[in-house]
Amino acid sequence: MSEQTELAAAGAPSPGDAAQTGLFHQIGLIARALYRSPVGEGLLRLVIGIVAVILATAYGQFRLNVWNKSFFDALARRDSGAFVVQLGVFVLIAGALLVLNVGQRWQVETLKMRLREGLVRDLVSHWMLPRRAFWLAHAGAMGVNPDQRIHDDARNLCEMTADLGVGLFQAAVLFVTFAGVLWVLSADFSVRVGEHDYVIPGFLLWAAILYAAAGSFLSYRVGRNLVHRNAERYAREAELRFSLVRINEHLDGISLAGGEADERRRVQTQLGNVLAATMRLIRGLTNLTWVTAGFGWVTTVAPILVAAPLFFSGKTSFGGVMMAAAAFTQAQSSLRWFVDNFSVIAGWRAALLRVADLRQALTAAHAPQEPEERIVYVDGKPGVLTIEDLEIDSPAGRDRLDPSRLVVQAGEQVLILGARGTGKTQLFRALAGLWPWGIGRIERPAGELIHYMPRGTPYFPRGTLREVLAYPLDAAQFGEGAFAEALGCLGLERLAPQLDELRRWDRELSHDEQLALAFARIVIQAPPWVVMDEAFSALDDEALERIVSIFQRQLRHTAVIHIGGAALAREGVFSRVVHLVKVTGRPEGGEATAPAAPAAGGPR
Repeated sequence: MSEQTELAAAGAPSPGDAAQTGLFHQIGLIARALYRSPVGEGLLRLVIGIVAVILATAYGQFRLNVWNKSFFDALARRDSGAFVVQLGVFVLIAGALLVLNVGQRWQVETLKMRLREGLVRDLVSHWMLPRRAFWLAHAGAMGVNPDQRIHDDARNLCEMTADLGVGLFQAAVLFVTFAGVLWVLSADFSVRVGEHDYVIPGFLLWAAILYAAAGSFLSYRVGRNLVHRNAERYAREAELRFSLVRINEHLDGISLAGGEADERRRVQTQLGNVLAATMRLIRGLTNLTWVTAGFGWVTTVAPILVAAPLFFSGKTSFGGVMMAAAAFTQAQSSLRWFVDNFSVIAGWRAALLRVADLRQALTAAHAPQEPEERIVYVDGKPGVLTIEDLEIDSPAGRDRLDPSRLVVQAGEQVLILGARGTGKTQLFRALAGLWPWGIGRIERPAGELIHYMPRGTPYFPRGTLREVLAYPLDAAQFGEGAFAEALGCLGLERLAPQLDELRRWDRELSHDEQLALAFARIVIQAPPWVVMDEAFSALDDEALERIVSIFQRQLRHTAVIHIGGAALAREGVFSRVVHLVKVTGRPEGGEATAPAAPAAGGPR
């Protein structure tokens, strides 16, 4: 497999993708998000403070450079009095620079924290918009591990942005400061060739620029593939992290199935992918070190070699040579910023690609493909839910609701039976507005809450039992006795004393108790509408009888639409039964064409 193919498989951006997204477009996207965030004004104040400190530091370093001449001249003259005075000057300058360095470090670290706060809040606010996370999860590679992009990639991006941004500005200020010193020191520099003198104004400045330019060019040529190697490593790390979290969340199932060996094999395979990606990155960094370290060693003597002609020609003193060498070192170090930070820049670019792509996906408002084949959602009259001519596309083909027009009144209980092979879960998602592929019209009661209960283990947020029962509403809006009463209705009286305890309730409770807790949530919130996907089918006879009694008494005004099995129809639990059937004359199974993946924006 080629490196390009491996990058695509890992979800890493390819060089073509990078060209299409555009560096400045991505920087602008993130900058606008930060500016509009609640910390935007604070970030601006921090940046202004950092700029002021950097300018003051540059002036201090300029004064220190001027001090070099006086100090070394006193040393060359063996003037002990002047030597002591210059030591005192050094203490003052160095003390001021120390205070500025400490202040700059505090400001930069605070900037990193505020950048992360603003960026993560922005990403989470878009990710947690209604249905947005669901759509993103079904949007292909972009929907894989968004948590890793929000957590690790956003943190890396903010920290590296602060370090690189401050470093680049500081390098620019120092170069401007010491470029003037180098020009003045070598303004009349000349080289004698034969009988002619050739004047090279600003020789020291041009030498520093050429030296740094050579290092930057070589660094770019050797290390330009580090961006994509970093992106590949981030993607592989995310896959490994996701697998470890998934194993931890499903320990019971793995242990009962004896699947430890298989899971170990999967983790080891993904660890191998991480190590392979890391090794490619190591090779790239090693090659880059030949350039950066080589220029680093040459730099120890280059300033003296460049300044030596001034001393040998008698145009400056020994102190002047040391001053010129120090200025040359500062100037070329500023120009070598690109060389010294190329590996960090590559990591920053990779993090920027991943975070900017995620935010672009989160803020996009594209409609699904084939808009002419889209279910229409509208608000209808309160107390009535109407479904007309509904047909749903799924990977298994197209299914339709029979009868073609279904009107459900408030307080009514309706069972939808799905024939074998029909997409019952797709129907549930279509009713919830998560799956718009198909045709038809769904009029939902305007201003009335619809509670959706998917199949499988219900979701419980991390929080107290009181917060779990009220989710996603505020627990404070319910009376103190409502929670204990609801638990009692579902046979969970033992949990009443634990309402304010913070636990992992998805681990503490059995599957049956978790289902009962999900119904207790409905009892507390008493929504006017409940739509369920196989929820009754997962209950034993005793629990089903209890819950049916609740809907006939406490929740008799709640309308129920249940997508489930035929056994419920025989027991007469529901007042009406409708059917989900295959659309005839259309390909099924492997011949069916699955609907395209949704765009990240989702339906409105």
